[in-house]
Amino acid sequence: MNTNPSGLQFEDTTVGEGKEAKSGHEVTVHYTGWLYKDGVKGAKFDSSRDRNDPFQFELDAGMVIRGWDEGVQGMKIGGTRVLVIPAELGYGARGAGGVIPPHATLMFEVSLLDVAGGDEPISLDLSTTPSGLQMQDLSEGSGAEAKAGQRVTVHYTGWLYKDGVRGKKFDSSKDRGQPFRFNLAGGEVIRGWDEGVQGMKIGGTRMLVIPAELGYGSRGAGGVIPPGATLLFEVELLAV
Repeated sequence: MNTNPSGLQFEDTTVGEGKEAKSGHEVTVHYTGWLYKDGVKGAKFDSSRDRNDPFQFELDAGMVIRGWDEGVQGMKIGGTRVLVIPAELGYGARGAGGVIPPHATLMFEVSLLDVAGGDEPISLDLSTTPSGLQMQDLSEGSGAEAKAGQRVTVHYTGWLYKDGVRGKKFDSSKDRGQPFRFNLAGGEVIRGWDEGVQGMKIGGTRMLVIPAELGYGSRGAGGVIPPGATLLFEVELLAV
């Protein structure tokens, strides 16, 4: 096995040929985890394969143990990697869930199924309104039209955006499985949304490029949207 300076050990049992996973990417994996001690694989404690439920997370976003954030980087789609993760890169002195004891070394077999997100150039055919808002309809709906004063229901995903490059995803109602409802032009959302959702029809999907002055301005928001940030949203209108 290869050993990183952190103490993480890894070995590629299959080298993938697809896109490479890097920091900031959203990755989808199958995995199986075992306890591991002195070169011996012990009890299996978790497996997405057994559940037939692939696991999705963002690399280097603190969503998983450090050994995973480090160990999955550099894999390519279609590849499988074995990770041996020391306790300090895993669950430490606490253990986890009654199945991982304190100070446990862990072994994982991880297969990389998909890679998305990260900084990627994106080609859009945008129109610009007098306010500076830019938009493009990816699909035009055939239902009722959203107008000021109505309560609308949408699904959305938001990314940072700069110079034609889609950056880090910072929020998604789709990922949560929870549509978002608000009063259109009621001041409940950023100005770019109040303007940009108007005119959409139910079933339609619209891309919005929102300059900072129509978004979160010089303050930013929530530690994930920096001051002065331009934002990219994909918005699907579900109901009016």
